[in-house]
Amino acid sequence: MDQPTVRSVVPARTRDDLAALGPTVAALAGGSGIFAEPHPHLTALVDLQALGWESLVVTDDGLEIAATCTIAEVAGIAPRDGWAAHPLFLQACTALFGSTKIWRVATVGGNICSALPAGPMTALASALDAEALIWRAAADDAPASDERMPVAELVTGDRTTALRPGDVLRSIHVPTSSLRARTAFRKIALSPIGRSGSVVIGRLDEGDAFALSVTGATLRPERLRYPALPPADALADDVRAIGSWFTDAHGAADWRRAVSALLAEEIRAELAGDAAGAGDGPASGERGSPPGAATTTTAGARP
Repeated sequence: MDQPTVRSVVPARTRDDLAALGPTVAALAGGSGIFAEPHPHLTALVDLQALGWESLVVTDDGLEIAATCTIAEVAGIAPRDGWAAHPLFLQACTALFGSTKIWRVATVGGNICSALPAGPMTALASALDAEALIWRAAADDAPASDERMPVAELVTGDRTTALRPGDVLRSIHVPTSSLRARTAFRKIALSPIGRSGSVVIGRLDEGDAFALSVTGATLRPERLRYPALPPADALADDVRAIGSWFTDAHGAADWRRAVSALLAEEIRAELAGDAAGAGDGPASGERGSPPGAATTTTAGARP
């Protein structure tokens, strides 16, 4: 979509060039968000791609993913020894409501900063306890600075974040402990290729601590943590007690709440099988059909 009010696109060569950002000047990464709908208030764009950030950097501490890294690059991350969570990268990308053409343009930073409930990179980052590196803009009472915070806290609501005018998301860091954890993924939508109605991801760490994240169904990322896999009824109660379910064209709040509890139990059962060495859980990402599953009321649920 054309943006007729935008008069200039300025490549950022250094961090100092980001000082131009503000209420009428936006950061441009892939452009799949900015050019998807009108932004009549914008008069200029600052192109972050010109900064030349390396998309993926592996260190002993984990994986650094640049904000300008594309979703296609995330989907194609090569496996490494000990990265039990590796399948989750591609699984999360499949939750994007868009074609592979969009994958090659849309960026990790843009997807997170758009703060849409169904954002797949928000789901991925929250599930893996990724930390955001934010370049805070200079203010009247403070110089430019760096700040780190969990991605799950950076996204505060539907299209709202903790970013202030002029701030830029530089990268996200996935710790090695999360990369080595076992994961299980579930997504459900009202149609086979529809926008996510709920994305639920479970993570079982090497020390047996269990974490569950819910996105897509909630206004912001919701996380539950346990020292070990919880009993089924305790997990179900905790999921249902989440308070940020919402209703839109892609699902009613009560439906999102119900199916999220169902998906959480499938994940718990799958990871319980992995933890026991049985390996008898369903293939991660596929909707199972346990007794009482809501497949008859959920169009597009995969049998």
